Amino acid sequence: MTDLEIPLGKRTPKYRFFEMVPAFLSYGLIVLPVILSLFSPLLAAIFIIGYIIMFFVKAVGVAYRTIQGYNSLEKASKVDWLKRLNDLEKPSKSLSNLQVDQLKTDTWKLQQHKENLEAVISSPSLYLKPNDTYNAVIVPTYNEAEEVLLPTLETLLDSSYDPQHLILVIAYEERGPQTSHELAQRLAARFNKKCRFAIAVMHPNNMTGEVRGKGGNITFAGRYLQNWLKEQKIPAENVLVTTLDADNKVHTQYLAYAMYAYITEPQRDRRAYQPIALYLNNIWDVPAPMRVLATGNSFWTIINAVRPHMLRNFASHSQGMASLLKTDFWSTRTIVEDGHQYWRSYFAFDGDYEVTPLYVPIYQDAVLAETYRKTFKAQFMQLCRWAYGASDIAYVANLGIRKDRPMSFWNFWPRFLRLVDSHVSWATAPLIITFGAWAPLFINPEANHSIVAHELPQIASQLQFLAMFGLFIIIYLTFKMLPPRPARYKRRRNIFMLAQWLIMPVVSIGYGASAALYSQTRLLLGKYLDKFDVTVKAIKK
Repeated sequence: MTDLEIPLGKRTPKYRFFEMVPAFLSYGLIVLPVILSLFSPLLAAIFIIGYIIMFFVKAVGVAYRTIQGYNSLEKASKVDWLKRLNDLEKPSKSLSNLQVDQLKTDTWKLQQHKENLEAVISSPSLYLKPNDTYNAVIVPTYNEAEEVLLPTLETLLDSSYDPQHLILVIAYEERGPQTSHELAQRLAARFNKKCRFAIAVMHPNNMTGEVRGKGGNITFAGRYLQNWLKEQKIPAENVLVTTLDADNKVHTQYLAYAMYAYITEPQRDRRAYQPIALYLNNIWDVPAPMRVLATGNSFWTIINAVRPHMLRNFASHSQGMASLLKTDFWSTRTIVEDGHQYWRSYFAFDGDYEVTPLYVPIYQDAVLAETYRKTFKAQFMQLCRWAYGASDIAYVANLGIRKDRPMSFWNFWPRFLRLVDSHVSWATAPLIITFGAWAPLFINPEANHSIVAHELPQIASQLQFLAMFGLFIIIYLTFKMLPPRPARYKRRRNIFMLAQWLIMPVVSIGYGASAALYSQTRLLLGKYLDKFDVTVKAIKK
């Protein structure tokens, strides 16, 4: 069996080389316009124009995917997924009740629902009965207050899903404050009366072979859940497990939708299920830079939902218990256990593993602390943690670049190259697009004699303006998605919500590129991030 764990301590030369690759590539791309400008302003101009054109092409694709993803989100959120889930219990009867004229309506993917019912009827042994299945939700917590954690748990019971098929595990840390211990136990006892089962599980401190992160906490809780299911004689295949951050609020249809997708997938043990994360819970309260980042992150998840080849486990996601047993749950050796879980599963199943998008939202908090200073710092640390996903490059290269690789060339290499490209672009694109066009003119006086180099800033500006079309779409859709403005804010707050986009270039460099370069530099130097900095979740009253 393939060893799925990240090495602790000393790495092999191969592993260390690929840990340094993202930093080498990122710094190399940033320095390349400077070097080219010194020797040939024309070559520098050609490189920068080519880079910006590539960015423009991507921007066009992003604009199209943004509209496509938003439309899917709108339509899927209106579907009665509980009814479709219940249809699977008696598929023959449900199929006969589907009217022909109903199939001609614009009800989202109703034709696919019909095909799913037909598949269940023709091959019943491949599918589960809804009444035999359970949604298990693991909610990790460290020091979140009751006003943060309680609404998250209440949305589970307020959803359309039958609470008697809901299993709740509150995973709290021994190293957390005593108040968190008491809160977890009290909430578990309260919700145990309302669902199939609820329990608070304490993750011991300083466990061998673990970094201080969420992965160890939810893995410990997952193993407790595994033993409880055995005691209850509930098959692992019948349980879909969702990890839900303490500030997450599920859409009313999420649990039913996730279980529907799980049941109707014959290869369900080789799939994960990814909802759309929208950082809108407290969007009116956070400072402007945090609003820009939160909105950008929200649309990033919307766009990736309609690009299945790019979709990876992110934040809250669902995976079958049988699948989790295959990977021994989540990694306890990384602070980015969510995205890393995709690659653990990918290699556990020899490349036959995909993430299925769920086009309903899980609402999350944007970063907000007690003061502006703490908020800005917390936001940067959160982005550094996300950008530390670049550590997966060495992990994937170590397991995938070898002669006895079980997956094909076309299965592995496109995934690996997209992984590298995403992290390098994260670190370099804002800098090159903002400053690259001026490099030849400032660095080499000979650039003034080159028409192309001299006109480069204007050419770049025009291409960037065209690429802004996608941003205008995001701004428009943002206002459609915003929750109602709190009464404590006047209408002029709307103007600030629009004006905030003027600082996007500064935010992209000050937070996006800087966080990515920080994490990649630590990997380059072998200064590993082995502590999960819990993002502060303050409530503005």
